[in-house]
Amino acid sequence: MLRVALYSLLFNLALVAAKLTLSALSGSLALRADAIHSTVDVMASLALILGVKISERKSESFPLGLYKVENLASIAISFLLFLTAYEIVLEAVRGEALPINYQGWVLYAVAAIIPLPYLFGSFQIKVGERTGSPSLIADGVQHKADVLTSSLVFLALIAQSISLPLDRIAAVIIALVIVKEGWGILVDGMRVLLDASVDAQTLKRIRALILEAPEVVSIKELVARNSGRYLFVQADLILRLVDLKRAHLASERIESRIKRELPQVDRVQIHYEPIVESRRRYAAPLADMGGRLSRHFGESSYFALVEMDFEEMKLVRQEIIANPHKDLSKGKGLKVAQFLLGFKPDVVFSIEGLEGKGPGYAFAEAGVETVQTDAETLEELMADLLEAERNRTNL
Repeated sequence: MLRVALYSLLFNLALVAAKLTLSALSGSLALRADAIHSTVDVMASLALILGVKISERKSESFPLGLYKVENLASIAISFLLFLTAYEIVLEAVRGEALPINYQGWVLYAVAAIIPLPYLFGSFQIKVGERTGSPSLIADGVQHKADVLTSSLVFLALIAQSISLPLDRIAAVIIALVIVKEGWGILVDGMRVLLDASVDAQTLKRIRALILEAPEVVSIKELVARNSGRYLFVQADLILRLVDLKRAHLASERIESRIKRELPQVDRVQIHYEPIVESRRRYAAPLADMGGRLSRHFGESSYFALVEMDFEEMKLVRQEIIANPHKDLSKGKGLKVAQFLLGFKPDVVFSIEGLEGKGPGYAFAEAGVETVQTDAETLEELMADLLEAERNRTNL
């Protein structure tokens, strides 16, 4: 990214040199004004390089990094855009309106310069979006805005040669466009400096990644904010794990997943606490839709998902789902376990023992309890659950 910023500086210096040379050879006031405008771009490139270099430094005084320096650089660039607009308006109001006879090669040279800032600006914006760099994007917008000012110079040269002062009207329109672009960059930079939350789409993506973890019961709070081109994420989670070591490992897996899927995330802070609630969700293998329990976990045709409320001592929800992996030739038990974890059960019942087998390890890793049962039907299993809970409560 720093290399692109250096390219920007060299590109702007080349533009200034070309425009000053053309201005000196042709005596064009418009070209001289545009060269001054490009000098402002040189200052913007210097601000970009400074922002990128400082944002990469580590400091004990700033343990969360100096990433926001990039946003300060983008804000500085926005003010340079405002200055550019002011220059254009000033030139439109006070510029010379006397017709000047330009040599044809000057027009060709200016026409050749016009698309260069647009192409380089598009390249910068593409790199900035890929790396999440606000200052690179801001500088790319600045370069694309240069196309308008270069076009204004071209129109001014043609208009002055035939005594038509059309450049004044064009200058005002271009200035308004530049002010609008600068305002957008300024607002984005200020949002980051004021710790505004990231966009809703990114926050939704982070939330989905967290909830995909089988250990997570719910998200109490999720906050994400920008800092330069990076994101900081803070999450307060309810886990079904009581063991602190396993809960810590689960939080590390969630953190790694978020950083892998969203490379712009610099750090993730997760606070977790165990689940404490009266409702529990159970899963049990079924041989048929009638509720008869299957004796083979992986080969069961269906699974029952049941949610019980032990405060009111009643069945809250029941759902029967088909087993999509029952016909696999091998590894079906583990596949089924991973499938069930997506429904976030608290307890999985099975007539056959799952301890020491792939499904048992998968459930244990996610904090899901496995219980071997002698019940023949789902109705009998639920009745036994309610009876056991009543007896426990009366003790």
